[in-house]
Amino acid sequence: MLKFSLSSLVMRVVHQLGHAVNIAMITSTFVDHGRGLALGLNAVVVSLGVAAGPTIGGIITEYLSWRWIFYVNVPICIIVLLAAFFFYREPRPAHGLRGRFDPLGAGLLAVGLGSLTLGLSFGQEWGWISHGTLVSLGVGVIMLGVAVYVEKHIEHPILDLHLLTNHVFAFANISFMLCMMALFAPGFLLPFYFEELRGFSTLQTGLMLTPLPLMLAVVAPLSGTLADHFGSRWLSPIGLTIACIGLFLLSQINVHSSALDIIWRLGVTGFGQGMFQSPNTRTMMSAASQNEQGEASGLLSTGRVIGQSLSVALTGTVFVGLGGAAAGTLLVAQRAHKIAQTSALQNTFISGFHAALLTCALFAALGIFTSIARGEGAGSVKRA
Repeated sequence: MLKFSLSSLVMRVVHQLGHAVNIAMITSTFVDHGRGLALGLNAVVVSLGVAAGPTIGGIITEYLSWRWIFYVNVPICIIVLLAAFFFYREPRPAHGLRGRFDPLGAGLLAVGLGSLTLGLSFGQEWGWISHGTLVSLGVGVIMLGVAVYVEKHIEHPILDLHLLTNHVFAFANISFMLCMMALFAPGFLLPFYFEELRGFSTLQTGLMLTPLPLMLAVVAPLSGTLADHFGSRWLSPIGLTIACIGLFLLSQINVHSSALDIIWRLGVTGFGQGMFQSPNTRTMMSAASQNEQGEASGLLSTGRVIGQSLSVALTGTVFVGLGGAAAGTLLVAQRAHKIAQTSALQNTFISGFHAALLTCALFAALGIFTSIARGEGAGSVKRA
């Protein structure tokens, strides 16, 4: 059974909050020229962290304890906070345009998104029609509905929903959410493939996961620079097309696939994500005015959270529903007792794994069309 913990859920929410602030800081500093490159370089840093994380985490888990994975981040976070405090200078808004904090909207959104993410994350474990899941999803939907009403009628909303009336911004955000639905799940599913089906160690699994983020790190600044000079009209859909092809190729690996065969497929997927991400984010943030960068970044982060939660929930449901998770558990038990693995269990695991990755490819395919429908546009959203 695929399981989550409340602590991991809280960490995901806090992580997304930090990411939203980070994007807003970048786009507020780079108003127009160089914004795509700056977002691409940000993607490099994120990707290098994602690439190094599983490997370093594997080493820590193997030789220390899994708790140290979190302990080592404490001094890093302190250093980053101090650096931001002493070195970052926030651009001053025009006179009279400084916003105010919206505690009611923030509370409603926190409860709504938290409940929705809780239900989606634990739905497989609790059962999709269990009281816990239905209550969590119900509370999430109701609170988000109330939040939408409040944010539309408050003077200084924490999320400016008027941004969603802009065609370019709305479709770029939808495309980004579909991208997260497509490309977050492989990092969730592949460890099961490597460890349960193939018998890889935690360290080996971490190393095998690095090609995708490394390729993203190489491509993202290049695509961001291209977007600065030529626009992102076609870069984003082409990127998602390549990512979709990469996901389809990944869905074809089996129990006998070589490391090289897996690595180049991950590289194709990472190339596509890198080509999509920076241009799409640049277009989305450029569609908001300079004083709306915080709200725009918040909506981007909201799309990320929803996309990632749906990605794990839907692909996990496919994987579990087709017997992949149960087969993986039995394969691990057989390996632990030195029992020869049966081809029937391996085939069941692969069937669920393939179907889940094809689901990811479908999300990417939908994102191609929304990205094309987005158009170019880089103007600010005009208030009514």
